[in-house]
Amino acid sequence: MLTQELVNGLNEQMNYEFYSANAYLAMAAYCSAESLDGFANFFLVQAEEERFHAMKFYNFINDMGERVVVEGFGAPKNTFESVLDAFETGLQHEKEVTRRIYRLADMALDAREHATMTFLKWFIEEQVEEEALFDNLIQKLKRIAQDSNAFFMLENELGQRTFTPESE
Repeated sequence: MLTQELVNGLNEQMNYEFYSANAYLAMAAYCSAESLDGFANFFLVQAEEERFHAMKFYNFINDMGERVVVEGFGAPKNTFESVLDAFETGLQHEKEVTRRIYRLADMALDAREHATMTFLKWFIEEQVEEEALFDNLIQKLKRIAQDSNAFFMLENELGQRTFTPESE
């Protein structure tokens, strides 16, 4: 049985995942406005992933017989100095998501809530991948700096990215 503190934390994280989707939509909008459609695609796919994550929380809370509470959230950052700035903002955001997931995992461990611990294990592994992805792309962007050909190649590569949710 979930403690009320854990239910509240799961609902908070679900809402934060929806906020994350909006944050990535804002980054995509910035890239689109700069005619960087490949980078925009990367962030659009990222937004889809975040909505998928939010719905995993939604379904888990319901499956555990608890009440989902959907709340509003503030506007994400909409202005960026560069594509690099957008990716660095994304990495900082992912680090915050990791911090929040770890806090939830600690709460589940303290409550000896094994189903929640198992559920959160997927997110812990996902966050390792998310942070590594952003860090890798930041390093590439820094390396190519002003090389327009390399920048175009990376943008083209990210334009091919798709999202395929894993089956449950």
